[in-house]
Amino acid sequence: MPPLTSQIPVLTAPTAAGKSALALQLAQDFDLEIISADAFTVYRGLDIGTAKPTPAERAAVPHHLLDMADVTDSYDVARYVREAEAAIAEVLERGRVPLVVGGTTFYLFALLRGLPLTPPADLGVRAAVEAELAERGLDALLADMAAHDPTEAARMERNPRRTVRATEVYRRTGQYPGAFGHSTPRFGYAVTAFTRPGPELEARMERRVGSMFAAGWAAEAAWLASQLDPATLPRPTAWQALGYREAWAVHTAELSETEAAARVVLASRQYAKRQLTAMRSQLGAQLLTPPQAGQRLRDGFGAGPVLAQG
Repeated sequence: MPPLTSQIPVLTAPTAAGKSALALQLAQDFDLEIISADAFTVYRGLDIGTAKPTPAERAAVPHHLLDMADVTDSYDVARYVREAEAAIAEVLERGRVPLVVGGTTFYLFALLRGLPLTPPADLGVRAAVEAELAERGLDALLADMAAHDPTEAARMERNPRRTVRATEVYRRTGQYPGAFGHSTPRFGYAVTAFTRPGPELEARMERRVGSMFAAGWAAEAAWLASQLDPATLPRPTAWQALGYREAWAVHTAELSETEAAARVVLASRQYAKRQLTAMRSQLGAQLLTPPQAGQRLRDGFGAGPVLAQG
């Protein structure tokens, strides 16, 4: 495994694999600052269900791009890239080293490759696609997309908002967003990715989901429902966070905690599979073990990588 080059280091892993704990330890050992790459820790109030770093962890190590938006906001990838690049530049200007950490591969891909140069949204066409989503369902829209471009359909990762946007662009232009090219990234990146054996990863998911419910996840989902109607279609971005609908169902007594936990673990396994596929195919990352990933990063930080500003 070669050491890190003079690029911005990125640490990624599937959900519940332990990337936040490894990042925190590395940050403390090498005096780093963490740039989050998570689509839901950007929201204020979503703390338990997103496994957001605790106040003590944030006091011990500087974290960036947490609590950036209200749950009623629609935080998108373009905003993320702008704010992540600004945070990275600010850390570098102070002579410190940023470590990008997260499992939202869509955000990481945009950092690495640049933002899609797609045309602005047409709200009329988007409204028609949203109505079709409500009537026909997500699977039907994805099947339509897969018939024309299977790669683009897979890239949606079953995200309703992204599927609506891609369908809107296709119906206006005859091309999906991936055909429009990308802007030039501000920085270069060195990606380190790791995973764990399936049974070990699932056991970690089960423990984490149980801990989240014990910490009051159902009440947090009830708070989210008080801010944003969970019945709205297409589903608001904050309600797309893994497990919140199940946690809400516990609060309303539609599901027992045991039933909800089993569903969240199943969804987590499915999400982890999509993450691993994206890490290999989109991020071009070799999947290491946790000790290998930690050693690779330690070797790089120990060598004192020179991170030039872009």
